[in-house]
Amino acid sequence: MKSVKIGLAVAIILCIAAIGFLRPQASADQNQFDFIIKNGRILDDAGEPWYAADVGIRGERIAAIGKLEHAQAKAVVDATGRIVSPGFIDMLGQSETALLIDNRSLSKLSQGITTEITGEGASAAPQNAKTLEPLTPYLDRYHLIVDWTTLDGYFHRLEGNGTPLNLGTYVGATQVREAVIGDEDRAPTPQELEQMKALVEQAMKDGALGLSTALIYPPGHYAKTEELIELAKVAARHGGIYATHLRSEGASEMAAIDEAIRIGREAGLPVEIFHLKVMGKSRWGSMPKVVEKIRSARDAGLDIRADQYPYVAASTQLASALPPWVADGGPARMLERLHDPQIRARIKLEMAGEHPEWENLYFDSGGANGVMISGVANPALKKYDGMTIAELAKAQGKQELDALFDFVLADNAQTGALYFVASEEDMLYALKQPWTSTQNS
Repeated sequence: MKSVKIGLAVAIILCIAAIGFLRPQASADQNQFDFIIKNGRILDDAGEPWYAADVGIRGERIAAIGKLEHAQAKAVVDATGRIVSPGFIDMLGQSETALLIDNRSLSKLSQGITTEITGEGASAAPQNAKTLEPLTPYLDRYHLIVDWTTLDGYFHRLEGNGTPLNLGTYVGATQVREAVIGDEDRAPTPQELEQMKALVEQAMKDGALGLSTALIYPPGHYAKTEELIELAKVAARHGGIYATHLRSEGASEMAAIDEAIRIGREAGLPVEIFHLKVMGKSRWGSMPKVVEKIRSARDAGLDIRADQYPYVAASTQLASALPPWVADGGPARMLERLHDPQIRARIKLEMAGEHPEWENLYFDSGGANGVMISGVANPALKKYDGMTIAELAKAQGKQELDALFDFVLADNAQTGALYFVASEEDMLYALKQPWTSTQNS
C-alpha cells in the first residue's frame, strides 16, 4: 500500500467525475479501493459543519465515506489537518483559450477549482474573420490556431486537446456583435440583428449556458439595452440566463443594475452580475445600497444573483483605461489615434474626471499610482512588469498619461493591468450575501 503525504495549503480536492460528493456506490468487495483519503475533515456540499472521516474512491466514484482503517487501497493520501472538499466552481474564469495553450490548468487545480464557467462578453465562439482580426497578436504569440467557428467546434477541439477541468461557457453578446458588425460604434441594422440572434440561437443549441455581456469594454460597450434584450430573449427560449459585467460599477452603477434588471424582466430569464463591486474611493462604503437594490429585485420576483472575486484590484487590459470611443473601429484604429497629439490631448482631458456614460478605470484607481502593469507581450518591456504607471513615468522621464499611451503603443495594445479600485469592506459585505458566489478572474 502506497502512502502519500500531500501539502495543499487550503484543501484536498477530489478531482473526480463529479463536482460534488456522490452517493457511495455498492461493490463486490467493500474493503478494496483505488485511493483512500484518510484523517481529513469532510466539508461536503450539504451546508453542514465539517466532520472527521475517510473517503474511499473506486474508479471515478466515491465508494465510501467513514472510518476505513481496515480497508485496502492502491494509494493512501494522508489528509491530517486538511479539509477534504468537492472541487470548487469558478463562476467566471478566462481559460477558454488558455486550456488550448497549456491544458494542465495548474493555476486552477492548485486552488482546488475543478469547474470553470467562462465567456464574459467575449466567448470561444462564434468565430470568423471579424472576430479573429483583433486577436491576431495574441494568437501569434502563443502559436494558437482557431480552427472552429461554432461553440460545438470549440468543444470538440477542447475534448481533443484534453483538459482536467469541467468547462461551461456563455455566448458573449460582444462576440456575436463583433462577428456581424465588427468593432464599429453603431447600432445593428434589422438584418444584422437577426444575424446576431441566429448566432446566439446556434450557440445555445451547442450548449451555451446563456448570454453574457461586458458593457464597459468596446465593442460591447456600444450595444444599447434594446439590442441586448432581443439577444437575451433567444437565450431565454433555451433556458439560459443573462450574465453581465455591468455597464458601470462606479459613477452610474445604480443605473447599470437597473439595466440588468430590465433585461432580465423583459427577456424573461435569470440574471447573474459578474464581479460585484463598488469602484472609486469616493463611493467606497456604498455596497449596502447596491445590495439593497439587488435584494429588492429578488423580493419582487426576479431571479438575480451575483459573483465576486475576493480581492480589491480589477484585472484587464491597460488599453481599457482609455475612453471607449478611442477603440471605435478596432485595435489598429486605436493605436493610430494614440499617435495624434490632438487626440492625446482630448483623451487626457476626458481621463481627468468621471463620466456617467463610460467607466474611467484610471480615475477610479486614483490615477497613476493605482494602475499597475501586469503582463507584457513585448520582451523589451518586461522590465516594467509590476510597475505602477507612476513608477513607469518616473523611470522613463515622461508625463504619466503619456507614459501609459506610449506603453500601449509599444506593446501593441497587449499589456495587462491591475486597477486598484475597490475596498475590502465593500467586498466582504457583498461576499456575505447568500446569493453571492465566488469567481477567480
